[in-house]
Amino acid sequence: MQLLPLSENDFPAVISLANQVHGDNYLDTDRLQQMYQQGIKQQLNASFVAVDASGAVVGYRLSFAPGQWQLDQWCSTALWSVPVEQMAYFKSVAVAASMRGKGVASALLKASAQVLAQQGARAGLAHIWRESPGNAAERYFSFAGARLLKVHPQRWRHLSVTAGYICPLCGSLCNCSAAEMELSFKALADV
Repeated sequence: MQLLPLSENDFPAVISLANQVHGDNYLDTDRLQQMYQQGIKQQLNASFVAVDASGAVVGYRLSFAPGQWQLDQWCSTALWSVPVEQMAYFKSVAVAASMRGKGVASALLKASAQVLAQQGARAGLAHIWRESPGNAAERYFSFAGARLLKVHPQRWRHLSVTAGYICPLCGSLCNCSAAEMELSFKALADV
């Protein structure tokens, strides 16, 4: 497996994997293009793909540089340990079923965090899907050193209503909750 900065050539494979893992209409070309740009700062790209020996994308991590993402009602800034301008955002990760449990997600997270730190971030925020099978997403992020700040019920419902997102668990109206979690880049270096 090799980690590479996300490029526009990877978009079809990333969209396919994202929609397979997170549900139909989770990503499309326009949204991915915007997210891709949000991860680039100081000519450094904080989003990555994992590719296998054949060159197939088997995982991705989309991350936003500090100062290049919008706060929303699910951001509990008073609970953050760093100022807003030093907080990056971990938007999305997915790993092909055949590659899960092999350290792909952790490697992608570390690669993104290293670039985000070079872009000026001291920590990264994520809204973790609590209803992932076995709550694996929250367990993985906790193992990386993240701390739980707050739980947000029905975090992705608005995507079902406004973008046609179809949750793999709930269907056309998502009721899943999110764990707002902060990962200190110092904590990640210690893992």
